[in-house]
Amino acid sequence: MVTGATLHGVEAIPVSVEVVVSGGLPGMAVVGMADTAVQEARERVRAAVRAAGFSMPNDKIVVNLAPADVRKTGSGFDLPIALGILVATGQVGPQVLERRLFVGELSLEGFVRPVKGTLAFGICAARLGCALVSAGEQAVPLASLEQLGLPHVGRLHVEDPFVPVDCSSVGRRAAPDEDAPDFRDVSGHEAAKRALQIAAAGRHGVLMMGPPGSGKTMLASRMASILPPLDQDEMLEAAVVHSVAGEDVAPLLAGRRPFRRPHHSATTAGLVGGGSPIRPGEISLAHRGVLFLDELAEFKAAVLQSLRQPMESGSVCLTRAEGNVVFPARFMLVAASNPCPCGFLGDPERACTCSDVQVRQYQSRIGGPLMDRIDVQLDIGRMPPGGVLGSGGGTDSATLREGVMRARAFAAWRERRAKGTASGTEEGDARGGAPGRPRAGSPQEVIASCRLSKEAEDFIVSMAQAYAMSGRALVSALGVARTIADLNEREAVDAGHLAEALAFRLREGIGGR
Repeated sequence: MVTGATLHGVEAIPVSVEVVVSGGLPGMAVVGMADTAVQEARERVRAAVRAAGFSMPNDKIVVNLAPADVRKTGSGFDLPIALGILVATGQVGPQVLERRLFVGELSLEGFVRPVKGTLAFGICAARLGCALVSAGEQAVPLASLEQLGLPHVGRLHVEDPFVPVDCSSVGRRAAPDEDAPDFRDVSGHEAAKRALQIAAAGRHGVLMMGPPGSGKTMLASRMASILPPLDQDEMLEAAVVHSVAGEDVAPLLAGRRPFRRPHHSATTAGLVGGGSPIRPGEISLAHRGVLFLDELAEFKAAVLQSLRQPMESGSVCLTRAEGNVVFPARFMLVAASNPCPCGFLGDPERACTCSDVQVRQYQSRIGGPLMDRIDVQLDIGRMPPGGVLGSGGGTDSATLREGVMRARAFAAWRERRAKGTASGTEEGDARGGAPGRPRAGSPQEVIASCRLSKEAEDFIVSMAQAYAMSGRALVSALGVARTIADLNEREAVDAGHLAEALAFRLREGIGGR
């Protein structure tokens, strides 16, 4: 029996590959709910085994993938099936299978190719106490895991066929990228930078609305530069999702947060996940990072509304006939949109040519329920030509990031103090405790964390009544105010913090008429 694995969401499930060679008509049958890619392994294995100098038996071969009630997907079963045949026919000793999990696709020449989900397979192998044997081209950042490479099936002729995988550079922090987008390149917009710093500190969603050329995309593309680097747990979480999707994981393993920017023509499956086999969508690929939706109003309404549940739960559950698949989706939403079809509503330099009906229809594409879940909403005006020519002298990303990390550290200290504990390390505090964690689990926790005075409570109640704010909008404003207080290192939220937070919701500028 050979140990392999199959992917179920972002988790690898161990699979026993059993091979029997018996008398009967020559041929190979693969049973155990195998998909097309697994069934096609028969021809790849046959050619690879012969190319490696071994012989294929002229008998009936039955390959059973157990458990039989779990769907098996992908080309990673090529290598374990080939090994099962070679061991069953006595061409390779059974000792090569001991306490090892095998995964790899075979070329017709016998080379072992990497497959999607290597990190997930590594985690599965570590959980089973096995070594991971693969193509050896990608190292898994797990110190407890023995990782071996098998570049070609022909190496099974030698006594020690496996090559140790070099893991020395895995998880090494990357040096700052001097060519990365920096907020200093954005001329003016200091108020917007302040708002984005608040959003980054509290992990709040952001919507920027303004005319074309106002700098919305420049601001959004620099959002990841003010977020703290990924810690070890976040790095592994994000990298597993990218590995399962076949994406490059090197930047993540170097500590850089993901930044995803899907086009507005994206489908629901492309954004949330889906397909056959099920693949993570853009919101999961943005896990622990930033999801930037440019031209938000151009997305299909159904696609946008599919974001509502993942934004609150931090995960997406896809239900299919074979069961539920859960993908992580704890991302920071940054969106940008024109205020109207022509784009110039509220622009002092150019008159808007849209009717009131057109403006309402255009903005209604985003949908009230989604807008209600976006904490920070900004109006971005166009910069004058003189201001554009003076680009390069504004607040830089390093300064903004320092404030973000200080605010998160203060929030972590405040939460520990509220719980009466002194847990956590200085290193964890410097990153704000547990980056990526929801700022609070319930409305009651948000309200309690604000420690409102009677004056501040009366102020927020009167504003909520005056503007008919929903309960969600009220709690959202309190959460933003709590973040502003953390940036100022204040334990209690006062009326000034509340007023600044409400300014991000009660907009009467570009977004309205």
